[in-house]
Amino acid sequence: MPLRVCAIAAIDQDRAIGRDGDIPWHYPEDMKHFARLTSGHAVLMGRKTYDSLPPRYKPLPDRRNFVISRTPENLAGEPIEAYADALDVIKGARNGELALSSDMLWIVGGEQIYRATLAQWDEVYLTRINKSYGGDTFFPEFESEFRLESAQEMGELNFEHWVR
Repeated sequence: MPLRVCAIAAIDQDRAIGRDGDIPWHYPEDMKHFARLTSGHAVLMGRKTYDSLPPRYKPLPDRRNFVISRTPENLAGEPIEAYADALDVIKGARNGELALSSDMLWIVGGEQIYRATLAQWDEVYLTRINKSYGGDTFFPEFESEFRLESAQEMGELNFEHWVR
């Protein structure tokens, strides 16, 4: 099966995904949603996102962790695969140079990685939070290139699935 590149994020009503290098909210149901979707697959993230993970979740368990850094050599010894360019990981996975355990590669942040890979996305799994958290990093506009496949409201959260 061809590789599916899926972005996943939680955003507040201002499209914020983070503040001061961290996620400014805590919704256990969103964390369970993230784990359920991404477990058993490869995830691709930026170094800042990797650095923000709590130590017990470094690397994200039951997932192949690709981390993008301008200086991947500085991540030597970390239990991840470090690359300088996110598009190299996607290209390698698509052409079979990187053998993945499934047909899905999850883009999990942060802002720079989302922007750099947006043209490669096949699907977006978005959790919209109906509050503002005063973030300083944001999720890019993508809606004009996708169609909303499904949405499920759960309290302050709205789980959306978008397809290109």
